Amino acid sequence: MMWLIKEHRLIEKILHKLPPEIIKKYELWKDIIFRHGPEKLREFPGFHDEKLKGDREGQRSSRLSLYYRVIYAVERNEVTVYVFEITPHKY
Repeated sequence: MMWLIKEHRLIEKILHKLPPEIIKKYELWKDIIFRHGPEKLREFPGFHDEKLKGDREGQRSSRLSLYYRVIYAVERNEVTVYVFEITPHKY
């Protein structure tokens, strides 16, 4: 079963501003999701995929680097992953 990935309308604009290595990692992230689903990300410790809390409850975060994260949510009954943003992580 293939997964559908829906990106926020601003993702394309954000991608133009990101370093090439972050774009490459995001494309790898999307490929894993598309082919195997979000559960497969747990097999790759570099993504450090985790549930978010607080205002972002119901969403998840995956590392694209020490600095950048992709924020997304999974709609299981539609087999859809919604990508909300790619953002620098705040420490």
